[in-house]
Amino acid sequence: MKKDGKTEQAAQWLREAQHAIAFTGAGISANSGIPTFRGEGGIWKEVDPNYFNIDFFNKKPLVTWKIIKKVFYDQMTHAQPNLAHFILSIMEQQGMIKTVITQNIDHLHQDAGSKNVLELHGTYKRLICTRCNTEYDYRFADLNFLPPTCFVCRGVLKPDFVFFNEKLPATTKQQAFDEIDKTDLVLIVGTRAEVFPANSLLEKARENNARIIEINLDATEVTRQLTDLFIQGDATNVMKQLCLQLTCSNQCKCDEREKGITGSDIP
Repeated sequence: MKKDGKTEQAAQWLREAQHAIAFTGAGISANSGIPTFRGEGGIWKEVDPNYFNIDFFNKKPLVTWKIIKKVFYDQMTHAQPNLAHFILSIMEQQGMIKTVITQNIDHLHQDAGSKNVLELHGTYKRLICTRCNTEYDYRFADLNFLPPTCFVCRGVLKPDFVFFNEKLPATTKQQAFDEIDKTDLVLIVGTRAEVFPANSLLEKARENNARIIEINLDATEVTRQLTDLFIQGDATNVMKQLCLQLTCSNQCKCDEREKGITGSDIP
C-alpha cells in the first residue's frame, strides 16, 4: 500500500506517545455490517429516536423492544469484528494503546481481543430488570417473546445501554475522564463526537495538551476545533495503513486478515 504523509505522521506520534488511547464510534463498526446512527443510511434516518427515550420505553416497552430487536439484536448478534477492531487490539497488546473508550454498544472491541475497554453507552450483551435490577446475559432471554421479563420478579428487562434522557453509568464516565487526564494522545476512529460526554472528553484532552488524531469519512466539528491531524477515509482502510507502518504489522498480517476476518480468527 502506498505510503501517506498523514498516516506516517500519525504512526510517529503513536510511537512517541506515553499513554495513547483510542476513542471510537459507529464508524469503526460500519464494515462489520452495523449501520451508523447519523450518517448516510443511519439508524436515526429510518427510526424515530423518540422510541429510544427512556420515558417512552417505560410506558410502552413492547413498542420499543420490537424496534430494538430489529435494529440491534438481529444485526449485532451476528456481527464480527473487522480489521480496524483487530488492529486496535494488537496495538493494545503491544502497549501503543492503553485503553479504548467507545460509544458503541456492539462489544466488537472485546470480541477482537481488546482488554481495557470503557463502554460509555453500555452494551447490548447485558439486560437489566427495570424493577429489581437483576442482570442477565441477553442469551438467557427469548427475544421471540417481547418484552422479555425478569425470572425473579417478572419486571420488564431493558438492554443495558443508555437511552435518551438516561444518565451514563457514573463509574464508567469517571474512568473515561481519568483516562483523558492521563493521555497524551487520542486516536479518534469513526465518530463525530457530537454528544455529551464524547465532546467534553475530547475538549478535556485538548485542554491537557494531548495530541488528537482523527480518522473519519468527513470533517467534523472536532476536526475544525480540536483535531491536530485529520485523516479522511474509511476506518478499516486508514487503520490498515497505520498498521503497516507500525510494529503491529508483523503480528496482524493485515492482508491475510482482510480477506475474511472472523471472531474465531482472533487470539
